[in-house]
Amino acid sequence: MSARRRRTASSSRACGPGCCGLPAPTTGRSGVRTGSDSGACGPGCCGSVAESPRIPKSKKKRVEIDFLYLDLSTCTRCQGTDRTLDDALDEVSQVLKATGIEVIVNKINVTSEELASKHRFVSSPTIRVNGRDIQMDVKESLCESCGDLCGEDVDCRVWVYEGVEYTVPPKAMIIEAILREVFGRQDVEPVEQPYVLPENLRRFYAAKRAVHRARRR
Repeated sequence: MSARRRRTASSSRACGPGCCGLPAPTTGRSGVRTGSDSGACGPGCCGSVAESPRIPKSKKKRVEIDFLYLDLSTCTRCQGTDRTLDDALDEVSQVLKATGIEVIVNKINVTSEELASKHRFVSSPTIRVNGRDIQMDVKESLCESCGDLCGEDVDCRVWVYEGVEYTVPPKAMIIEAILREVFGRQDVEPVEQPYVLPENLRRFYAAKRAVHRARRR
């Protein structure tokens, strides 16, 4: 029998400094566990049980879509954009669901200057994905249906996709914007610029109030 007493360890104790006469492994700044080149204690050394690495819980991703508009009862551009957005969400929702992404849709009727200022509304209709307008350059043209609604010439948004202008955004344009935001961008907040109510919207709200007052007489 050897004069050297054999050391045992319970399964609940990890190897400590100097176990088996070898230096204990260390963890560097990078989080990688390292030992000495001479063969420091490893998993299962002296009967110990190695700890399983802790895997942090991943934060559930979320995509928030805002649809802002002036009118859904009369404006054909707002109505068409609403329908196309629903169609686009129907197609892309299964992909987002499969990757664990929650989709939140806010449909906001911007009925006053106060709401326009609150939501930083610059053109109707508007679609934003996580706060970013899917078309940063605002292009508009005369909207006859909104003109009929308020009795004034009012412009509504024109969408430009692959060099072609549309009064209603193509479904592919919306889907691309959503997927780009979810899978292509870093987590960087959009930069906010000082807000000024566009004259076109100011004219619309003033004319609509005048129509409302006239109907009450």
